[in-house]
Amino acid sequence: MCGIVGYIGKREAAPVLLNGLSRLEYRGYDSAGIVIQNGKGLVTRKVAGRVAGLQDLLASAPANGTSGIGHTRWATHGAPNQVNAHPHTDCTGRIALVHNGIIENADALRTHLERKGHTFRTDTDTEVVVHLIEDARADSLEARVAAALGLVVGAYAIAVMSADEPGRLVVARRGSPLLVGIGEDELLVGSDPSAVVDHTRRVVYLDDGDIGVLTPDSFHVMDHDARVLVRSIDHIDWSIEAIERGNHAHFMHKEIHEQPESLRNTMRGRLNTDDGDVRLDGLKLSAEACQQFQRVLILGCGTSWHAGMIGRQVIERITGLPVDVEYASEFRYQHQLDQHGTLAVAISQSGETADTLEAMRAARAAGAHVAGLVNVVGSTIAREADGGIYLHVGPEVGVASTKAFTSQIVALLVLGVYLGRRRGMPASEASALLRELETIPELVRETLTLEDSIVEIAADFADAQNALYLGRGVNFPVALEGALKLKEISYVHAEGLPAAEMKHGPIALIDENMPVVVVAPSDGVYEKVVSNIQEVKARGGRILVICSQGNGNLRSIVDHQLDVPRTTALLSPLLTVIPLQLLAYHVAGLRGCDVDRPRNLAKSVTVE
Repeated sequence: MCGIVGYIGKREAAPVLLNGLSRLEYRGYDSAGIVIQNGKGLVTRKVAGRVAGLQDLLASAPANGTSGIGHTRWATHGAPNQVNAHPHTDCTGRIALVHNGIIENADALRTHLERKGHTFRTDTDTEVVVHLIEDARADSLEARVAAALGLVVGAYAIAVMSADEPGRLVVARRGSPLLVGIGEDELLVGSDPSAVVDHTRRVVYLDDGDIGVLTPDSFHVMDHDARVLVRSIDHIDWSIEAIERGNHAHFMHKEIHEQPESLRNTMRGRLNTDDGDVRLDGLKLSAEACQQFQRVLILGCGTSWHAGMIGRQVIERITGLPVDVEYASEFRYQHQLDQHGTLAVAISQSGETADTLEAMRAARAAGAHVAGLVNVVGSTIAREADGGIYLHVGPEVGVASTKAFTSQIVALLVLGVYLGRRRGMPASEASALLRELETIPELVRETLTLEDSIVEIAADFADAQNALYLGRGVNFPVALEGALKLKEISYVHAEGLPAAEMKHGPIALIDENMPVVVVAPSDGVYEKVVSNIQEVKARGGRILVICSQGNGNLRSIVDHQLDVPRTTALLSPLLTVIPLQLLAYHVAGLRGCDVDRPRNLAKSVTVE
């Protein structure tokens, strides 16, 4: 959601900023812009639309200088157009700012500033911040920024420049991620590591409340009272190739096919099949602490919530602990009960999802021990949690999550074994499950060979306006995830349901125009699901069923059948979801949709 990049050094800034913005395109955006300090003042270039349009504009109207800031905007306040695109400037045009987040008291601040004579040019909430900085009375840009932010309510990551203080860049964050990249004789700013990885692997992740001051040869962090703070330098451990498509048409396609390796990476160094145990040093939970938990609370949004739904069934079966799964966006506003004795697990690929972060904070305030399950090292959830599990799947660029979802399931299963073994789970039982888990990456690779068949099936779905996805037990969340993928990237309305719930209302929707996807692997409810398939068939629905190899031939009653490799029921979602990811991908392609950048969506949702 939005993207910030900044540069200060000896090189021309514009090419560096464009490179950073192109690396941030995956986050989702509707406009782009940069501002360059040219020694005399500030030169701004911005466009509605893609970074490629900004590049064309700079080719015809260059902006030269060795420091600057850039932005890709995802509209919250004001239409997506050139006027509302960032950067924004003050009344004099001498101060420029880019911003991610939402200023919740923007209307009141705007009224206050207009009464003082400030003139606003845009409909954005962001513009009030640059006018507050203009209005502040202080001796330095960083002091004016601190004073302005003291009046702001909301979430922000900002980068600010002033024509009156050349060679100086001020950044700050609260509730929205921001980092500083440390290069050779240059400094960079980014919303995430992908913005700076072409130039440096050494980064400093800013904490909430931090204000960073950058000059060509120095960098320091301070708080709002100008006290200097110490922040550690971290190292980005993935390659540039990881954020490039290679020979794949889209990042989503690449990431679907990366899942055998991403799953191995999530397991690597953690499974001890001989002893029937797992190693989770980052969780920072003793055996005594595990024994004292009375329940588990899983918090997530979207795909992460679906992974949590699968995790609930896995952890309950392994540990005997009751598990609740809550939408993070709802949990933080509920009446908070006492959470002492609770392990709260916050799931977020980016580690920056605003709703999940705030839900985790609410759980902690109510007495829970909080653990983060994230992919991005150094993210806010990772830093604030009491402990956690990194997914280690590498960058996930496609907006529709794929490889992070399957690795979240694995991480939750490994967490379940960790808790279970410390609460009396027999080693032999754990060992058998872990040995089965070790086979999953190869079974996923085998499942991916179904793609040619899925391409053909997608042609039968591409004209649909609605679809139903049905599953039971541990595969009901897979139905939810499959429906979400279709919605996200092909814009086909889809609904996921427990298969038995179909007859309690939604069956009225079924006719010959309604595709119905049924997830029916080999498990304890297979025969029940077959009965649900018969109900759909009787009403003329077009049926695709995902089965396990050897658990029955349903081709006489369905239109399409795909057989995934057989595995234990608890692990089956890791295989049954793969055809649904590929189906959504190919339906979207046939409908001419922008798979990696679906409309209205953002990769990292850092606002409520």
